[in-house]
Amino acid sequence: MRTRRSLIDLDDLKADELDYILARTDEFKKSAPGKLLDGTACANMFFEQSTRTYASFMLAELRLGAHVVNLHPMNLSLATKGETIEDTAITLGAMGFSVLVVRHPEAGFPKRIAEVFDGHVVNAGDAGHAHPTQALLDIYTLREEFGSLRGRTVAIVGDIVHSRVAHSLIRGLHRLDANVILVGPDAFLPPDYASPRVSVERDFDAVLPRIDALVLLRIQRERFDSMPISDDEYVASYRLDADRLARMSNEAIVMHPGPYNRGMELDDSVLEFAGWRYATQVKHGVTVRMALLDFLVNGR
Repeated sequence: MRTRRSLIDLDDLKADELDYILARTDEFKKSAPGKLLDGTACANMFFEQSTRTYASFMLAELRLGAHVVNLHPMNLSLATKGETIEDTAITLGAMGFSVLVVRHPEAGFPKRIAEVFDGHVVNAGDAGHAHPTQALLDIYTLREEFGSLRGRTVAIVGDIVHSRVAHSLIRGLHRLDANVILVGPDAFLPPDYASPRVSVERDFDAVLPRIDALVLLRIQRERFDSMPISDDEYVASYRLDADRLARMSNEAIVMHPGPYNRGMELDDSVLEFAGWRYATQVKHGVTVRMALLDFLVNGR
């Protein structure tokens, strides 16, 4: 049984702890925090490809002075020798690793590790279940833009049913008293996603004038056996382009967890839009993950 704090989803953080991590991020943005993880051994275990999350965790760990090891799946005994992930976690703990950052295509995989690892496990994305650090950096980006999110309206558009980013972000926005509108076709967004402060809508154009922020999602083709909607149908109803940007408030912003596909969920006009915040999100990813790692290892 684990004895130290992990982050499997945002539910693992109390409201005041979430506020603390965001405030710590503010501090780290203003000045380099120094070697707060000096001597701490961190292992990054990515069983799925990643650019933003993998590189930003690496930078966060290195900037905090940690000892960093990247464990590639094919080099692990569980890949070829039948070792269970639980036994791998016990082994890494015995070696002296304190932090495991894990991405895996199986929902619940990081939680299985956290249940036996005597250290801190951070979920860097598990199937369509959760991606809590992406949600943290998205929330930080929104708070930097608007201050309090109470009463603000955020629309999330696209393949929500398969989006671990959306699932974690919905939880976080709900806790911060924001209004969430989920937009997409039936196959990407079942109606039972609706709940208090979370509505489901199909008409993208009707939503645009009344939102403060828009989060676009990539269609995760790899998670479908066959696509339930054609590219042309999706583009016609849900792609963000110059005409749809013109329907939005001048103060509204557009976000995307990446990677984004030009021509599908957005066109090039979005990349020139004054409210496009993709690069800001990526930049915040390093600092937010630094603040989270410091909190998990060092506490307050």
